[in-house]
Amino acid sequence: MASFSQFGNDLYTGARSLNIVGRRKLWYTISAVLILVSIVGPILRGGFNFGIEFTGGSEFVVSNVSDTSQTIASDAVISVDPNTVPKVSRLGDSSVRVQTEQLTDAQTREIRNALATGYSVPVENVTSSFIGASWGQDITSQAIRGLLVFLVLAALVMAIYFRTWKMSLVAIIALLHDLIITAGIYGITGFEVTPGAVIGLLTILGYSLYDTVVVFDKIRENTRGSSREAGLTFSQQVNLAVNQTLVRSINTSVVAALPVASILFIGAFVLGAGTLRDISLALLIGIMVGTYSTIFLATPLYAQIRQNEPEIKKSDKKILASQGRADAAAEPVSA
Repeated sequence: MASFSQFGNDLYTGARSLNIVGRRKLWYTISAVLILVSIVGPILRGGFNFGIEFTGGSEFVVSNVSDTSQTIASDAVISVDPNTVPKVSRLGDSSVRVQTEQLTDAQTREIRNALATGYSVPVENVTSSFIGASWGQDITSQAIRGLLVFLVLAALVMAIYFRTWKMSLVAIIALLHDLIITAGIYGITGFEVTPGAVIGLLTILGYSLYDTVVVFDKIRENTRGSSREAGLTFSQQVNLAVNQTLVRSINTSVVAALPVASILFIGAFVLGAGTLRDISLALLIGIMVGTYSTIFLATPLYAQIRQNEPEIKKSDKKILASQGRADAAAEPVSA
């Protein structure tokens, strides 16, 4: 722990430096590959695995069962409709949820009876409900509207706070980067997309934006006023800023990821709670992707789009010339 603290102190003072901005082509390549895979992967796999809330269908919940075996539920449904492929999941220690495509009233009654017989419970312990696809469409449209409103408001607030639209633009690019990759992971792995997953997906935007604001605030501090006289080019000052906040970003990500991972474990393996699992899974993926985008995408991209501004270009030219003279003076003179 002491060595890690010393490492962080060295990064802050400049005694050590990771060349993050200078290796931007590497980070851009990694991000481009991730985005390409996130777009092509779900297409090759056949699209996203949307939950019943988006596709519509019938749902059965069997309560107070002594055996939560999923095979019993599958056999019960197939015995009524051999062409149906049910989705079966465990809810807690004594309940089972079964989701199927849309069924007729007669099929619903038969499956209720089959589930009650299979799990040896009264038929009253088997509840059924129908979910229309229009409900999922409404949720999707509301989520898209919420996303667009969030992006617009976030862009305006950041532009006003930092007094430059370029920081705002880069932050929004990083957010879109996080959304695409997180959604792509869901599509590639086949994780079910539920309203809980959508909520988690929107929640990570706040975390990613917070991490970006922290780094950008340090960049603004390093690149304004008298700090420009430190003998560093604009890109070097930006690189120093991201090094100074690197340990903080890592610590913040670890602290945020640990409870989310705990919720994911409890939701998936202990309680069998689908909503907890879906939200925490999206959050965990988003935290990791958001940390990467802040450090390795947003920061180098901001330095790149500003380094050709006339004032910065002129200042950097003088600093590079001064650094060149200093390096030449430091070289040993051969006899």
